[in-house]
Amino acid sequence: MIAPVRWEDGGLVLLDQTKLPTEEVERAYTSWPDVADAIRTLVVRGAPAIGVAAAFGVVLAARASRATTHAALLADLEEAIKGLAATRPTAVNLFWALDRMRRVVVADADVPPARLRDRLLDEAQAILSEDLAANRAMGAHGATLVPDGARLLTHCNAGALATAGYGTALGVIRAAHERGKLAMVWVDETRPVMQGSRLTAWELVKEGIPHRLISDVAAGFVMKRGEVDLVVTGADRIAANGDTANKIGTYSVAVLARHHGIPFYVAAPSSTIDPSIPSGDTIVIEERDAAEVRGVAGRQTAPAASPVFNPAFDVTPAALISAIITERGVFRPPSARSPRRGRASPPTATPPAPAGITTAPRTRPSRCARAATCSTGRPSRCPSRSIPPSSRSGSRPISPRWPSTRSPRSRPPIRTRPRRRSISSAWPGSSSSPRASPGSRRTRAARRSTSAPPPPPARSTRPRCTWWPARSRGSIPVSIISVRATSA
Repeated sequence: MIAPVRWEDGGLVLLDQTKLPTEEVERAYTSWPDVADAIRTLVVRGAPAIGVAAAFGVVLAARASRATTHAALLADLEEAIKGLAATRPTAVNLFWALDRMRRVVVADADVPPARLRDRLLDEAQAILSEDLAANRAMGAHGATLVPDGARLLTHCNAGALATAGYGTALGVIRAAHERGKLAMVWVDETRPVMQGSRLTAWELVKEGIPHRLISDVAAGFVMKRGEVDLVVTGADRIAANGDTANKIGTYSVAVLARHHGIPFYVAAPSSTIDPSIPSGDTIVIEERDAAEVRGVAGRQTAPAASPVFNPAFDVTPAALISAIITERGVFRPPSARSPRRGRASPPTATPPAPAGITTAPRTRPSRCARAATCSTGRPSRCPSRSIPPSSRSGSRPISPRWPSTRSPRSRPPIRTRPRRRSISSAWPGSSSSPRASPGSRRTRAARRSTSAPPPPPARSTRPRCTWWPARSRGSIPVSIISVRATSA
């Protein structure tokens, strides 16, 4: 199994992902500044893998500290934690792992520094083991969403290289392949750093999983040809409403999938969910070096004077996501589940009336404000033109069918649009028609047509929760991780 992060002989060993796929180079690190530089330069990448590497970076900082008291050791570790946190601002697993390591130090204030260093190492090893177990559970949950003979598309690299091992999105792919459900994987090259072509394709070759590499701009074309059954990607941060930050280009793939009616799934551990962020609008997006866009593999492909905008991530709205796969189950949007059990409610038939009792059909009051006009045989002037003339006067029965359909017999007759009169013919004093009185119907209609429309109502800027079931305790929202997931 691919192990991009591991602890060996008192130091941290990382698989240098900048050398793949042509070289497999492992590098050993013994100080936290070197670990921070490895995270910053993409030697190790992927939100879960970054979190694991940062946890071992704190261990290296504790071992390098010469503090003999708890307060002095905590001060040295705070400096290291601050430096590691400044490397990648979008990956929430980085801050989650550093906060977990800090809590170990704060909680064990009465423990000698020598024993505290051992406890930090145990905590970092626990983070690695838990991430590996979460990836396997995530793959098992996600495999149930993959149909037999599926052709799956993925973006960037969310495999073993991005985690402690096995992978998130590629974990779903591995689990589906192990169950014999996968026909082929479409791999986006993922510009500008080529994580898809360099890393994902490399993993699939080593695992023997059938795949085909495509350019980013070809994703929509293969969807149009009907050669994609579902899309699975990873995530670097998930907001409380389900908005997801992932590698740049993920949002474009989600839009294409929605246009072609293809399910779009996100696979990420629960540590990626950040309940403190209400929506994706407040997620900090990292911008990287312009040289990544001006060139490929060290070769310059654009003028050096050309300005560059190079965001490393984009945010996919929750409305475009079919489900979020975690190690705790599959979370679906509210539109796909009933209020209690998380699934759509089936249609209910109208119960029959008891024997000997006749019941009148249920009726709906008329929505037309000029029902009297329609009853006199002039329905074309009714403002509610979408309502059939037969239902504008009085009330009409509600069809018991689900969803509501209309039989051919009850279909309203086709109406022709009345001849539109010009404003000049209805305006008082016009030479093209007799003068109308100031209070006549034509005068009032002309005044309404020439008056300015009312301004639209002000829209609230408060983010709406479109994904997770709303739960709150007082004014503090409960973490969405506590929401019970429904297995697929």
